[in-house]
Amino acid sequence: MRNILLTISYDGTSFCGWQRQDKADNGEPVRTVQGEIENALQKLHGEHITLYGSGRTDSGVHASAQAANFLSPIDSIPVERYPAAINCSLPPDIRIMKAEAVPEQFSSRFDATSRVYRYFMYTGDVPSAVQTRYVWAVKHMPDIEKLNSMASCLKGEIDCATFAAAGDASLSTYRYLEGARFFEQPAFPSGRLVVFEIEANAFLWKMVRSITGTLLQLERNGAGEDSFRKILEAKNRKLAGITAPPQGLFLWQVKFDGVRRHV
Repeated sequence: MRNILLTISYDGTSFCGWQRQDKADNGEPVRTVQGEIENALQKLHGEHITLYGSGRTDSGVHASAQAANFLSPIDSIPVERYPAAINCSLPPDIRIMKAEAVPEQFSSRFDATSRVYRYFMYTGDVPSAVQTRYVWAVKHMPDIEKLNSMASCLKGEIDCATFAAAGDASLSTYRYLEGARFFEQPAFPSGRLVVFEIEANAFLWKMVRSITGTLLQLERNGAGEDSFRKILEAKNRKLAGITAPPQGLFLWQVKFDGVRRHV
């Protein structure tokens, strides 16, 4: 029995999130990333194979490098051949980018030390057709220096209750944040993007989108640079700003080489 770690990219536009859902929606099957990959693994192995992800992404959220592992009873397939073997049974909006053998006790969820998310904002008037699925069109160039000043408090052990969506089932709202920053980069095929990058041991449900929307709203309204810190410290969901839409958000990287924090 081999434990195989996959690096996965996907366009989340047409998925009801990462997690497999056994119940149908209005009688129709619910399409999820985990479900599609498990279907491909079943074709390859001739039996159901459970895929364990490093974390969940919501409906419409993308991944550049999601991490997930599974136990394979097949020893005859070289590990480097798994991406091609699985991809041939996957839809084009999911790709296995890499496969590697890991110790049998390895868990992509519990051995991950941090997750990195990036949120992409288009600053021009109208994003092109190839951009609309992957950006939030904010239609102005925000003050990046001010945004970074407001976001500088997102570091260390923090109670993130202000940015926990209603219905979040987490036992604790504390998370350890490694940091957050805004930066600018060119957009393809034209225009400019503002990117918000945030890294933490784990995230609450819709936390990144809530933080992003709140920061952008405060900046656009001319709020003081300590306004975000006050909202964070209030631990009151009602004080949070708008929640950014899902299409601009990417699970960018999952790290396994840092310090293991609480979940």
